[in-house]
Amino acid sequence: MYPVGPEGEIDELADQKGWLVGSGSASGFVQDICDSLPVSGVGGSSRPQWLAESGQMDGDNGKALLVGVPKLCPKWTKAVKAAASGDYERWFGNGTYVVSSKPPTAEELEEDEDLLPIPPGTYRASGRMEDCYWERTSKGGEILDNQLATSAQSITVTIAASDGQFTSERCAVWKPVK
Repeated sequence: MYPVGPEGEIDELADQKGWLVGSGSASGFVQDICDSLPVSGVGGSSRPQWLAESGQMDGDNGKALLVGVPKLCPKWTKAVKAAASGDYERWFGNGTYVVSSKPPTAEELEEDEDLLPIPPGTYRASGRMEDCYWERTSKGGEILDNQLATSAQSITVTIAASDGQFTSERCAVWKPVK
């Protein structure tokens, strides 16, 4: 039998649908994600981005999250729906990124862990930054624009669709400018 309450409802539905979720119960998996979401954006990605790109939304896990998050941690419902739809902000930190209008598929990420695409657009890094270096390059590797900021609180960069790569070192998290 299932316990009374949202956990039991989630587990019963998962069993009825034949969902294979994580290594334990569906409600346990959902609760783990609920507990992880408050700190998931800390590593340089938005919460929906973390859910989608870490594989949390893959297969039956995504189904359980879409049903369970509104019941166990409703404040994260919007993040789960955005991850499921693929329509979410992509944030990024230090590293070299390929400029691409389409997000990577889970299969592409599995094949190449170094594949870090970002969409073209205008981005801002905010916070105390020292020796922040960024660089836009062409598809052929020529530097199109770059800057070293020895001390800054906010830097804005526009990455063009024609750019090949964007590199960031010692800067804050880059977020799209709305």
